Amino acid sequence: MNTTTTTTADLTPAPAPLPAPAAWIGLDWGHHEHAFALQTATGATEEGTLTQSAETLHAWLQALAQRFGGRPVAVGLETSRGAVVAALLQYPWITIYPINPVTSARYRKTFTPSGASDDLPDARVLLELVRDHTAKLRPLEPEDSQTVKLAGLVEARRDLVDRRTQVLNQITSLLRGYYPQALELVGDLDTALAVDFLRRWPDLLTLKAVKPGVLKRFYYTHHLRRPELLEQRLALVRQAVVLTPDDARVSVAVLQLRCLLDQLRALRQHVAIFDQEIKTVFAAHPEAALFRELPGAGPALAPRLCVAFGTIRTLYPDPASFQKHAGVAPVREKSGRSCWTHWRWQAPVFLRQSLVEWAGLTVVYSAWAKVYYQRMKAKGKGHHVILRSLAFKWIRVLWKCWQTRTPYDEAVYLRQLARRKSPNAVAA
Repeated sequence: MNTTTTTTADLTPAPAPLPAPAAWIGLDWGHHEHAFALQTATGATEEGTLTQSAETLHAWLQALAQRFGGRPVAVGLETSRGAVVAALLQYPWITIYPINPVTSARYRKTFTPSGASDDLPDARVLLELVRDHTAKLRPLEPEDSQTVKLAGLVEARRDLVDRRTQVLNQITSLLRGYYPQALELVGDLDTALAVDFLRRWPDLLTLKAVKPGVLKRFYYTHHLRRPELLEQRLALVRQAVVLTPDDARVSVAVLQLRCLLDQLRALRQHVAIFDQEIKTVFAAHPEAALFRELPGAGPALAPRLCVAFGTIRTLYPDPASFQKHAGVAPVREKSGRSCWTHWRWQAPVFLRQSLVEWAGLTVVYSAWAKVYYQRMKAKGKGHHVILRSLAFKWIRVLWKCWQTRTPYDEAVYLRQLARRKSPNAVAA
């Protein structure tokens, strides 16, 4: 498995040049209305706004289709996803050029030093960029429907998990304020045992009124049967003292707890539903075999890595292009004799999270990744710095596997490291 950064002209031929557009459009998408600036190939220009409705947008697009006879139209806008992109993708004569908001903002400031801004001038800026700088922009290449669905599922799941974490933190904080013993009595809050326990006994006085046998049967029912742990918890209940007897405070806290428990139960149920759906969609994905057996990936991260690379191999012609897009490649700046390196600010957060989280797990499951981590730790590097650097290295490996459609083989890669006498080679 060769992991050099050579281009893949022999693997993925460059796409054919796009035909000249019949018109260029800058579309500034807003919450209540959308501004557009249009120029035809003959030089005619027009500007206007569209109200926020699916009917208005599609009527406008259908009118453009009749006006230009289905000839190509280039549209520049400050997004590569969302409702507007989904709508535009239904019209094959439209070529979408996603423009980074930072690019348009800096372009605008170049000619408007005062910083004045409103929707129509923003649409003009997008029009100028898509008309005059097409060669520096990449047209949007939509992924296949399976990848789009899997991407939506894994991102939605991550959002649910983040919300669940927030609710768990709120429950922890609330219990510490009036019922701290519960944290020891239930252990992990993100369990059916914890939810059922706290719904049944939401305060200490209610719990202390329960007979030990009832409490013991509850724990047995929830598969907690270790005698020493049971006795420890029963003893804690016997010795527990109410933190505050003020019913005015406790009654309010109990209401808050019940509300949070309802949220936690719903989030737990829906995370499980998403997990099952992700498992089904990922199993049917054409690229699943490349990511399913990666060290440390597992059922949560393997689909996220699959989505990260997708199916369009021309999108990333070399590893560096993917490293920069993912935000794990640092930015180097020079001015005179000064040179400094800093964090890449403009990068997809979820994508970077996926790669760095997975890189951290490979330290446990991949021999060379563990060697690399230990080497960097010995040099005094911080944990997160090492993981970003490790993700950078892993991308080179995965990119080659992805381009050649060859599943990663740890044994093969370790032999290559040994042949090259890499410092990350594993000692025999």
